[in-house]
Amino acid sequence: MKRIYLFSAILGFIVPYYFLVSFLFDYGFNLPFMLESLFANDVSTFFAVDLIITAIVFLMFSYVESTRMGLGQWWPYLLATLLVGPSFSLPLFLYRREGAMHDPY
Repeated sequence: MKRIYLFSAILGFIVPYYFLVSFLFDYGFNLPFMLESLFANDVSTFFAVDLIITAIVFLMFSYVESTRMGLGQWWPYLLATLLVGPSFSLPLFLYRREGAMHDPY
């Protein structure tokens, strides 16, 4: 499973950033337009809100689980969530957690 989590984390980093870079090439760093596009209609708002709730729940879970399992620093998952999203931070966390479960040292 550890390899699957690592592959998923890499994919979860590359795919979202492909679309972000495409947007930035087309429109530049236009934060107001980015937010307007994100909440342009009910369907895009549905996905945005779902993603935001998922990110918040993951951050709460990863903090508690990191502390409980003694995984060390929690801030990399926070940073990964804020800079990319749960598509990167969740498999990254699971990769680290899987390693700690099988190799605690």
